[in-house]
Amino acid sequence: MFTGIVEDVGTVDSFAPKGTGAVLRIAAGLPLGEMHAGDSVSVSGACLTVTGKGSGRFSADVSAETLGRTTFRSLKPGMRVNLERAMPASGRLDGHLVYGHVDGVGTVREIRPAGDSKVFHIRTDLSIMKFVVFKGAVAVDGVSLTVSAVHPDGFEVALIPFTLERTTFGGMRPGDRVNVETDIVGKYVLRHLEGTDRGISRDFLKKHGFA
Repeated sequence: MFTGIVEDVGTVDSFAPKGTGAVLRIAAGLPLGEMHAGDSVSVSGACLTVTGKGSGRFSADVSAETLGRTTFRSLKPGMRVNLERAMPASGRLDGHLVYGHVDGVGTVREIRPAGDSKVFHIRTDLSIMKFVVFKGAVAVDGVSLTVSAVHPDGFEVALIPFTLERTTFGGMRPGDRVNVETDIVGKYVLRHLEGTDRGISRDFLKKHGFA
């Protein structure tokens, strides 16, 4: 489990096919001495397992499922990725609960200034948008963000200079593709409302002030 607070921006060292998946090697400034084979690490929002390390780099296997659901097929040496180690049980939750289970891919449609910040309009599939709500949480390329606007074809997020400087967002351009993971709370609520759990209904939520 992760928080969506990026620790480091790494650089893709190599990305090589392996069976139906691939092996990803990343140069990183993370404290590799504290990382071990089997540890989980978020790479631009996708939870991967460390399989090896050395000389300021670590490697991880990428499954066919991850390749099909993320932007990873487009990875090339030299590309930058957001990195976060899994949150320890004693850690503070500064962002929101991020599982590293990417729902799908979005495309940066527009980037516009808003004072010192920048607003990103991200277009994504309707299957993802049904979980996106105004002022709700969303992880984009592994970064915990608050939804500032919702559109029929996508959503907007505002990034402050601090976040732009310390993540890959600072170098993004319209047309870039990003990994999107919606808030797990919204997924559970929708599942209840769709009738898989009769304990919660629209009437129940309305009665208790949630709808």
